Amino acid sequence: MSLVRVQNFSISLDGFATGEGLSFEAPFGHAGERLHEWMFATRFGRAMLGEPGGSDGVDNAFAERHDSLGIGAEIMGRGKFGPQTGPWTDLGTDAEWRGWWGDNPPFHTPVFVLTHHPRPSIEMEGGTIFHFVDASPEDALVLAREAAGDSDVRLGGGATMIREFLVAGLVDVLHLVQVPIVLGRGIRLWDDLEGFDAGYDVEQVSSPSGVTHITFTRRA
Repeated sequence: MSLVRVQNFSISLDGFATGEGLSFEAPFGHAGERLHEWMFATRFGRAMLGEPGGSDGVDNAFAERHDSLGIGAEIMGRGKFGPQTGPWTDLGTDAEWRGWWGDNPPFHTPVFVLTHHPRPSIEMEGGTIFHFVDASPEDALVLAREAAGDSDVRLGGGATMIREFLVAGLVDVLHLVQVPIVLGRGIRLWDDLEGFDAGYDVEQVSSPSGVTHITFTRRA
């Protein structure tokens, strides 16, 4: 069976995966880009931005796994797709929002956006199709696995959604990047997860950039 993976998911020292005050102008709230500067400094990150250069080394090796692990479908929470809440029909022109990533998002697979307010799918360039579904973690995973075939399923975030999948025992590989900053407020990953790590092997790799890559792999 395909694996369920979380990749390159950044958290602060106090466990926040995003800041407070999300908006179109600030997709990570008051955290800004501080949680992801490690990636933007790598060769992989620079290439994503259409820029030359960037570092090699451990950070780049982890970042490159975004494209190298054979992902066939993605699941994300509505907050990762956009900052809007409530029924789409109440949002006016904001309902036309097609995500943060432009016309050719970096997923290139079906993406299942979990929301209490389903809407018609949006087909983008490069093979990305956003499907908006009101589903439990278990039911969403069934849909994603059907779409992925023999390939793995990636959980893209945010923290609330990933926490729900961890509570449900559905995550096979969890790769976190602990960034040496303290946010103090926002959305935390670790709430209500006491003891979840008992079923995982844990590896840590420190980087010269100051971040620590922590990988939880479910024991067979």
